[in-house]
Amino acid sequence: MSDSAYRVDTTSRLAQWRIDNLASCSYRKSDPFKIGKWNWHLSLEKNRMLFVKLYPEVSNLTRDNPPIASFIIRVVSSVGDRKALSHPEITDRQLKNNDDFVWAIEVPLTGKFIIDVEFLDLKIAPSDGGEPCSIWAEGITQKRSNATALASLGRMLTEGIHTDIIINASNGSTGAHRAVLAARSPVFRSMFSHDLKEKELSTIDIPDM
Repeated sequence: MSDSAYRVDTTSRLAQWRIDNLASCSYRKSDPFKIGKWNWHLSLEKNRMLFVKLYPEVSNLTRDNPPIASFIIRVVSSVGDRKALSHPEITDRQLKNNDDFVWAIEVPLTGKFIIDVEFLDLKIAPSDGGEPCSIWAEGITQKRSNATALASLGRMLTEGIHTDIIINASNGSTGAHRAVLAARSPVFRSMFSHDLKEKELSTIDIPDM
Protein backbone atom coordinates (compact mmCIF):
# COMPACT_ATOMS: atom_id res chain seq x y z
CA MET A 1 0.00 0.00 0.00
CA SER A 2 1.45 3.39 -0.93
CA ASP A 3 2.28 6.11 1.55
CA SER A 4 -0.51 8.25 0.11
CA ALA A 5 -3.05 5.87 1.65
CA TYR A 6 -2.13 7.22 5.09
CA ARG A 7 -1.20 10.84 4.31
CA VAL A 8 -3.52 13.65 5.39
CA ASP A 9 -3.24 16.91 3.45
CA THR A 10 -3.58 20.06 5.54
CA THR A 11 -3.77 23.82 5.48
CA SER A 12 -3.80 25.96 8.63
CA ARG A 13 -7.27 24.79 9.73
CA LEU A 14 -8.30 22.10 7.25
CA ALA A 15 -7.44 18.41 7.02
CA GLN A 16 -8.31 16.09 4.13
CA TRP A 17 -7.78 12.34 3.96
CA ARG A 18 -8.39 10.60 0.63
CA ILE A 19 -9.43 6.96 0.80
CA ASP A 20 -8.97 5.13 -2.50
CA ASN A 21 -9.91 1.64 -1.37
CA LEU A 22 -11.08 0.40 2.00
CA ALA A 23 -12.38 -2.96 0.83
CA SER A 24 -9.15 -4.82 1.58
CA CYS A 25 -8.94 -3.93 5.27
CA SER A 26 -11.17 -3.36 8.26
CA TYR A 27 -9.00 -0.74 10.02
CA ARG A 28 -6.85 2.13 8.87
CA LYS A 29 -5.08 4.89 10.80
CA SER A 30 -3.68 7.99 9.16
CA ASP A 31 -0.20 9.38 9.48
CA PRO A 32 0.03 12.19 12.06
CA PHE A 33 -0.84 15.65 10.80
CA LYS A 34 -0.30 19.01 12.49
CA ILE A 35 -3.17 21.39 13.24
CA GLY A 36 -2.58 24.06 15.87
CA LYS A 37 -0.19 22.89 18.59
CA TRP A 38 -1.01 19.19 18.28
CA ASN A 39 -0.36 16.24 16.00
CA TRP A 40 -3.60 14.49 15.08
CA HIS A 41 -4.80 11.20 13.64
CA LEU A 42 -7.88 10.08 11.78
CA SER A 43 -8.85 6.42 11.84
CA LEU A 44 -11.42 4.23 10.12
CA GLU A 45 -12.84 0.97 11.41
CA LYS A 46 -15.19 -1.05 9.21
CA ASN A 47 -17.55 -3.44 10.88
CA ARG A 48 -21.29 -3.50 10.31
CA MET A 49 -20.91 0.28 10.29
CA LEU A 50 -18.01 2.57 9.46
CA PHE A 51 -16.50 4.29 12.50
CA VAL A 52 -14.56 7.51 11.93
CA LYS A 53 -12.39 8.82 14.76
CA LEU A 54 -10.46 12.06 15.21
CA TYR A 55 -8.02 12.38 18.09
CA PRO A 56 -4.71 14.01 19.07
CA GLU A 57 -1.54 11.97 19.16
CA VAL A 58 -0.54 10.89 22.67
CA SER A 59 2.16 13.22 23.99
CA ASN A 60 3.08 15.31 27.03
CA LEU A 61 1.35 18.26 25.37
CA THR A 62 -1.89 16.28 24.97
CA ARG A 63 -1.75 15.06 28.55
CA ASP A 64 -1.01 18.51 30.02
CA ASN A 65 -3.03 20.64 27.56
CA PRO A 66 -5.61 18.50 25.75
CA PRO A 67 -7.26 20.40 22.90
CA ILE A 68 -10.82 21.61 23.25
CA ALA A 69 -11.94 21.41 19.64
CA SER A 70 -14.75 22.86 17.57
CA PHE A 71 -14.94 21.37 14.09
CA ILE A 72 -17.04 20.21 11.18
CA ILE A 73 -16.37 16.76 9.70
CA ARG A 74 -17.71 15.42 6.41
CA VAL A 75 -17.36 12.31 4.29
CA VAL A 76 -17.65 13.00 0.57
CA SER A 77 -17.83 10.37 -2.16
CA SER A 78 -15.22 11.24 -4.80
CA VAL A 79 -17.01 9.37 -7.61
CA GLY A 80 -20.44 9.54 -9.16
CA ASP A 81 -22.83 12.04 -7.59
CA ARG A 82 -20.27 13.01 -4.89
CA LYS A 83 -22.74 12.28 -2.11
CA ALA A 84 -21.75 14.01 1.14
CA LEU A 85 -22.44 13.03 4.73
CA SER A 86 -21.94 15.65 7.44
CA HIS A 87 -21.76 15.17 11.19
CA PRO A 88 -23.52 17.86 13.26
CA GLU A 89 -21.04 20.58 14.22
CA ILE A 90 -18.90 19.70 17.23
CA THR A 91 -18.41 22.56 19.68
CA ASP A 92 -15.86 22.72 22.50
CA ARG A 93 -15.26 18.96 22.75
CA GLN A 94 -12.19 18.03 24.78
CA LEU A 95 -10.24 15.35 22.94
CA LYS A 96 -7.68 13.24 24.78
CA ASN A 97 -7.89 9.80 23.21
CA ASN A 98 -9.39 7.87 20.29
CA ASP A 99 -12.71 7.32 22.04
CA ASP A 100 -13.56 10.99 22.64
CA PHE A 101 -14.94 11.51 19.13
CA VAL A 102 -16.43 8.58 17.26
CA TRP A 103 -18.75 8.99 14.26
CA ALA A 104 -20.70 5.85 13.42
CA ILE A 105 -21.82 5.94 9.78
CA GLU A 106 -24.57 3.50 8.91
CA VAL A 107 -24.62 4.28 5.18
CA PRO A 108 -22.32 1.79 3.38
CA LEU A 109 -19.41 3.51 1.67
CA THR A 110 -17.70 1.88 -1.28
CA GLY A 111 -15.07 3.04 -3.72
CA LYS A 112 -13.23 6.30 -3.23
CA PHE A 113 -14.20 8.92 -0.67
CA ILE A 114 -12.69 11.87 1.18
CA ILE A 115 -12.82 12.76 4.86
CA ASP A 116 -12.76 16.54 5.40
CA VAL A 117 -12.21 18.13 8.81
CA GLU A 118 -12.59 21.89 9.21
CA PHE A 119 -11.26 23.10 12.56
CA LEU A 120 -13.34 26.09 13.66
CA ASP A 121 -11.43 26.66 16.87
CA LEU A 122 -8.93 25.01 19.20
CA LYS A 123 -8.78 25.98 22.85
CA ILE A 124 -6.75 25.05 25.90
CA ALA A 125 -7.79 25.39 29.52
CA PRO A 126 -5.46 27.50 31.71
CA SER A 127 -3.64 25.65 34.47
CA ASP A 128 -5.31 27.89 37.07
CA GLY A 129 -8.73 26.58 36.07
CA GLY A 130 -9.94 29.70 34.25
CA GLU A 131 -11.97 29.89 31.06
CA PRO A 132 -10.50 28.03 28.06
CA CYS A 133 -8.90 30.37 25.52
CA SER A 134 -8.41 29.96 21.78
CA ILE A 135 -4.86 29.25 20.62
CA TRP A 136 -5.66 31.17 17.43
CA ALA A 137 -6.78 34.28 19.34
CA GLU A 138 -3.27 34.80 20.74
CA GLY A 139 -1.93 36.32 17.54
CA ILE A 140 -5.00 38.52 17.10
CA THR A 141 -4.76 39.70 20.69
CA GLN A 142 -1.07 40.50 20.27
CA LYS A 143 -1.74 42.49 17.08
CA ARG A 144 -4.52 44.42 18.78
CA SER A 145 -2.26 45.10 21.76
CA ASN A 146 0.52 46.38 19.47
CA ALA A 147 -1.94 48.57 17.57
CA THR A 148 -3.27 50.02 20.83
CA ALA A 149 0.27 50.75 22.05
CA LEU A 150 1.17 52.52 18.80
CA ALA A 151 -2.03 54.53 18.87
CA SER A 152 -1.29 55.62 22.44
CA LEU A 153 2.24 56.69 21.50
CA GLY A 154 0.78 58.64 18.59
CA ARG A 155 -1.61 60.46 20.93
CA MET A 156 1.27 61.33 23.25
CA LEU A 157 2.88 63.19 20.34
CA THR A 158 -0.14 64.74 18.60
CA GLU A 159 -1.75 65.88 21.85
CA GLY A 160 1.51 66.89 23.53
CA ILE A 161 0.97 64.61 26.52
CA HIS A 162 3.87 65.20 28.97
CA THR A 163 6.34 66.24 26.28
CA ASP A 164 9.68 67.12 27.85
CA ILE A 165 11.72 68.49 24.97
CA ILE A 166 11.14 70.86 22.04
CA ILE A 167 12.49 70.21 18.56
CA ASN A 168 13.03 73.39 16.54
CA ALA A 169 12.97 72.62 12.83
CA SER A 170 13.06 74.84 9.74
CA ASN A 171 9.30 75.34 9.60
CA GLY A 172 8.35 75.37 13.26
CA SER A 173 8.62 73.57 16.57
CA THR A 174 7.11 70.41 18.02
CA GLY A 175 7.10 68.77 21.41
CA ALA A 176 8.65 65.37 21.84
CA HIS A 177 9.63 62.81 24.47
CA ARG A 178 13.24 62.18 25.45
CA ALA A 179 12.61 58.52 26.30
CA VAL A 180 11.05 57.77 22.91
CA LEU A 181 13.76 59.64 21.00
CA ALA A 182 16.51 57.89 22.97
CA ALA A 183 14.93 54.47 22.42
CA ARG A 184 14.67 55.06 18.66
CA SER A 185 18.02 56.77 18.02
CA PRO A 186 21.52 56.19 19.45
CA VAL A 187 22.37 59.81 18.53
CA PHE A 188 19.59 61.19 20.75
CA ARG A 189 20.43 58.68 23.47
CA SER A 190 24.02 59.88 23.53
CA MET A 191 22.88 63.52 23.44
CA PHE A 192 20.67 63.09 26.51
CA SER A 193 23.26 61.05 28.39
CA HIS A 194 25.98 63.71 28.30
CA ASP A 195 26.16 67.29 29.51
CA LEU A 196 25.31 68.90 26.18
CA LYS A 197 23.30 72.09 25.77
CA GLU A 198 20.25 70.09 24.55
CA LYS A 199 20.12 68.31 27.89
CA GLU A 200 20.25 71.55 29.85
CA LEU A 201 17.97 73.68 27.66
CA SER A 202 15.42 70.95 26.80
CA THR A 203 15.51 72.05 23.17
CA ILE A 204 17.04 70.59 20.03
CA ASP A 205 17.75 72.79 17.01
CA ILE A 206 17.64 70.98 13.65
CA PRO A 207 17.42 73.83 11.11
CA ASP A 208 17.82 71.61 8.05
CA MET A 209 14.84 69.34 8.90
